[in-house]
Amino acid sequence: MAAGPAAGLEPPPARPGTEVAVADRTAPERVASAAQDRSAPGAEEGCAGTPACCPRLHEAVELVGKRWTGAILAVMLQGGPMRFSAIAQAVPALSDRLLSERVKELEARGLVERRVGGASPSRVEYELTPMGRDLAPALGELEAWAHRWLETP
Repeated sequence: MAAGPAAGLEPPPARPGTEVAVADRTAPERVASAAQDRSAPGAEEGCAGTPACCPRLHEAVELVGKRWTGAILAVMLQGGPMRFSAIAQAVPALSDRLLSERVKELEARGLVERRVGGASPSRVEYELTPMGRDLAPALGELEAWAHRWLETP
Protein backbone atom coordinates (compact mmCIF):
# COMPACT_ATOMS: atom_id res chain seq x y z
CA MET A 1 0.00 0.00 0.00
CA ALA A 2 1.35 3.42 -0.92
CA ALA A 3 1.87 6.02 1.75
CA GLY A 4 2.42 9.75 1.62
CA PRO A 5 0.65 12.64 -0.03
CA ALA A 6 -0.24 10.60 -3.12
CA ALA A 7 -2.18 8.13 -0.95
CA GLY A 8 -3.90 10.89 1.02
CA LEU A 9 -1.78 10.33 4.12
CA GLU A 10 0.09 13.13 5.78
CA PRO A 11 3.42 12.51 7.51
CA PRO A 12 3.25 12.53 11.31
CA PRO A 13 4.10 15.87 12.92
CA ALA A 14 7.74 16.23 13.91
CA ARG A 15 8.60 16.20 17.58
CA PRO A 16 9.93 19.50 18.87
CA GLY A 17 13.67 19.83 18.31
CA THR A 18 13.83 17.07 15.67
CA GLU A 19 13.01 19.06 12.55
CA VAL A 20 15.42 18.40 9.71
CA ALA A 21 15.79 20.69 6.76
CA VAL A 22 15.36 18.79 3.51
CA ALA A 23 16.77 20.27 0.35
CA ASP A 24 14.44 20.48 -2.59
CA ARG A 25 16.13 17.79 -4.69
CA THR A 26 14.90 14.85 -6.69
CA ALA A 27 15.58 11.30 -5.47
CA PRO A 28 18.45 10.72 -7.95
CA GLU A 29 20.10 13.96 -6.82
CA ARG A 30 19.81 12.89 -3.17
CA VAL A 31 21.30 9.48 -3.98
CA ALA A 32 24.17 11.05 -5.89
CA SER A 33 24.80 13.48 -3.06
CA ALA A 34 24.77 10.68 -0.49
CA ALA A 35 27.26 8.69 -2.56
CA GLN A 36 29.57 11.69 -2.69
CA ASP A 37 29.39 12.12 1.08
CA ARG A 38 30.73 8.62 1.74
CA SER A 39 34.39 8.38 2.63
CA ALA A 40 35.03 5.06 0.83
CA PRO A 41 37.59 5.23 -1.97
CA GLY A 42 35.86 5.79 -5.27
CA ALA A 43 32.60 6.88 -3.65
CA GLU A 44 32.81 10.26 -5.34
CA GLU A 45 32.50 8.50 -8.69
CA GLY A 46 29.36 6.59 -7.64
CA CYS A 47 31.33 3.38 -7.02
CA ALA A 48 30.12 2.60 -3.50
CA GLY A 49 26.95 2.63 -1.52
CA THR A 50 24.31 2.93 -4.20
CA PRO A 51 23.07 0.37 -6.68
CA ALA A 52 24.74 2.09 -9.61
CA CYS A 53 27.47 0.92 -11.92
CA CYS A 54 30.87 2.35 -11.10
CA PRO A 55 32.18 4.01 -14.27
CA ARG A 56 35.73 2.83 -13.61
CA LEU A 57 34.61 -0.77 -13.10
CA HIS A 58 32.57 -0.55 -16.29
CA GLU A 59 35.55 0.77 -18.23
CA ALA A 60 37.84 -1.95 -16.83
CA VAL A 61 35.38 -4.72 -17.69
CA GLU A 62 34.93 -3.32 -21.20
CA LEU A 63 38.70 -3.13 -21.68
CA VAL A 64 39.59 -6.60 -20.38
CA GLY A 65 36.37 -8.17 -21.63
CA LYS A 66 36.84 -7.16 -25.24
CA ARG A 67 37.01 -10.21 -27.48
CA TRP A 68 40.39 -11.99 -27.13
CA THR A 69 41.87 -9.35 -24.81
CA GLY A 70 41.48 -11.45 -21.66
CA ALA A 71 43.14 -14.43 -23.35
CA ILE A 72 46.01 -12.27 -24.60
CA LEU A 73 46.55 -10.82 -21.13
CA ALA A 74 46.40 -14.27 -19.50
CA VAL A 75 49.05 -15.61 -21.91
CA MET A 76 51.27 -12.59 -21.40
CA LEU A 77 51.01 -12.96 -17.62
CA GLN A 78 52.52 -16.44 -17.96
CA GLY A 79 55.20 -15.68 -20.51
CA GLY A 80 57.16 -12.56 -19.63
CA PRO A 81 58.52 -10.77 -22.73
CA MET A 82 56.97 -12.44 -25.76
CA ARG A 83 57.27 -12.21 -29.51
CA PHE A 84 54.15 -11.69 -31.56
CA SER A 85 54.29 -15.24 -32.95
CA ALA A 86 54.51 -16.74 -29.45
CA ILE A 87 51.36 -14.89 -28.37
CA ALA A 88 49.61 -15.96 -31.58
CA GLN A 89 50.50 -19.62 -30.99
CA ALA A 90 49.32 -19.49 -27.38
CA VAL A 91 45.88 -18.07 -28.30
CA PRO A 92 44.40 -20.45 -30.87
CA ALA A 93 41.89 -19.18 -33.45
CA LEU A 94 43.04 -15.57 -33.04
CA SER A 95 43.92 -13.94 -36.35
CA ASP A 96 47.14 -11.97 -36.71
CA ARG A 97 45.15 -8.89 -37.68
CA LEU A 98 43.02 -9.02 -34.54
CA LEU A 99 46.01 -9.82 -32.31
CA SER A 100 47.84 -6.81 -33.75
CA GLU A 101 44.81 -4.60 -33.13
CA ARG A 102 44.39 -5.77 -29.52
CA VAL A 103 48.09 -5.45 -28.68
CA LYS A 104 48.08 -1.88 -30.05
CA GLU A 105 45.02 -1.06 -27.91
CA LEU A 106 46.68 -2.52 -24.81
CA GLU A 107 49.85 -0.58 -25.59
CA ALA A 108 47.87 2.65 -26.02
CA ARG A 109 46.15 2.07 -22.64
CA GLY A 110 49.49 1.46 -20.90
CA LEU A 111 49.08 -2.26 -20.19
CA VAL A 112 51.61 -3.54 -22.73
CA GLU A 113 55.04 -2.27 -23.70
CA ARG A 114 56.44 -2.89 -27.18
CA ARG A 115 60.20 -3.20 -27.37
CA VAL A 116 62.23 -3.17 -30.55
CA GLY A 117 65.77 -4.45 -30.16
CA GLY A 118 68.70 -5.88 -31.99
CA ALA A 119 70.01 -5.17 -35.44
CA SER A 120 68.43 -6.03 -38.74
CA PRO A 121 66.05 -7.83 -38.71
CA SER A 122 64.75 -6.13 -35.61
CA ARG A 123 63.41 -8.23 -32.78
CA VAL A 124 60.05 -7.00 -31.45
CA GLU A 125 58.87 -8.18 -28.05
CA TYR A 126 55.80 -7.36 -26.00
CA GLU A 127 55.67 -7.33 -22.22
CA LEU A 128 53.08 -6.34 -19.67
CA THR A 129 53.75 -3.12 -17.80
CA PRO A 130 53.25 -2.97 -14.02
CA MET A 131 49.73 -1.77 -14.75
CA GLY A 132 49.10 -4.86 -16.89
CA ARG A 133 50.66 -7.20 -14.33
CA ASP A 134 48.35 -5.74 -11.68
CA LEU A 135 45.51 -7.57 -13.45
CA ALA A 136 46.95 -10.97 -12.41
CA PRO A 137 44.83 -11.38 -9.25
CA ALA A 138 41.63 -10.34 -11.02
CA LEU A 139 42.25 -12.65 -13.99
CA GLY A 140 43.20 -15.45 -11.59
CA GLU A 141 39.89 -15.04 -9.77
CA LEU A 142 38.01 -14.97 -13.06
CA GLU A 143 39.77 -18.16 -14.15
CA ALA A 144 38.92 -19.86 -10.83
CA TRP A 145 35.28 -18.82 -11.27
CA ALA A 146 35.30 -20.21 -14.82
CA HIS A 147 36.63 -23.56 -13.61
CA ARG A 148 33.87 -23.72 -10.98
CA TRP A 149 30.95 -22.64 -13.10
CA LEU A 150 31.56 -23.06 -16.83
CA GLU A 151 31.44 -26.23 -18.89
CA THR A 152 34.60 -27.27 -20.71
CA PRO A 153 34.28 -26.24 -24.37
